[in-house]
Amino acid sequence: MSKKAELVVEGRTLAVSNLDKVLYPKAGFTKGALIDYYIKIAPVLLPHLQNRPLTMKRYPNGVEAPFFYEKNCPSHRPAWVKTAGIWSEGNQREMQYCLAQDLPTLVWAANLADIELHTSLSRKTNPARPTMMVFDLDPGAPADIVQCCEVGLWLREILQSLKLESWAKTSGSKGLQVYVPLNTPATYDETKALSHALAEHLEREHPTLVVSKMLKALRKGKVFVDWSQNDEHKTTVNVYSLRAKEQPTASTPVTWEEVATALKRKDAAMFSFHCAETLKRVEKMGDLFEPVEALKQKLPKKWSL
Repeated sequence: MSKKAELVVEGRTLAVSNLDKVLYPKAGFTKGALIDYYIKIAPVLLPHLQNRPLTMKRYPNGVEAPFFYEKNCPSHRPAWVKTAGIWSEGNQREMQYCLAQDLPTLVWAANLADIELHTSLSRKTNPARPTMMVFDLDPGAPADIVQCCEVGLWLREILQSLKLESWAKTSGSKGLQVYVPLNTPATYDETKALSHALAEHLEREHPTLVVSKMLKALRKGKVFVDWSQNDEHKTTVNVYSLRAKEQPTASTPVTWEEVATALKRKDAAMFSFHCAETLKRVEKMGDLFEPVEALKQKLPKKWSL
């Protein structure tokens, strides 16, 4: 039987249910704890969700049970939940994506067991224009995030040679992600071409550790530099989103100094952040990812590697 309650969030009354339902069995982490995390992290999370079409990844029976992606914003949503109509090539129709514009919407989504928040690299005002370029560094066992740190530092150096600054965050799972803010006119064709070229360059320079092709059989003991996320029809896990793993880890920004330290120490555990640790980091360090939404950088018109 569903246990229901009400929360008043910024003047909105929200019906919530099953707050004591365990969503992470190995951690004893409940839906109530999920909602609590998203309320506490909201001041730094919401600016990164603003105006970005949201794909919800819902786990109604917890992380060890089946999940589903929800692109169309549920029809039973409150009237105040904002949406964005985005054309879907795959579905050949316009999809109405949720927009997590405010705290009540974030809490509403968390109550639906939307554990993971996946967003577009574009804003709703111009779906064909990415505001950033992204690299997902994904290790193939026995490689881990330590090797991702090494590849990430190589990548950062190459980007700097192109006069592009970058920011790093953990995926919240096993990898590292590198974000290049643009916030200037750019197309997905341009970001995909450059990110692909950089991935192939890293593979040529470091063939024993880096792979740029998507074939999983090639990834053993290497780091796959996934450039393919730079696509209008794909999403990436949002910064500060929880991940559906054994523990409620969060995708957490890290400094390049920390990346270098983790590599030096060969300490993969250093970059596994329980959401409680992520909250403490934000309290101490603020939003390390803030520049990603604001810094204006132009892609080089001509480049050679």
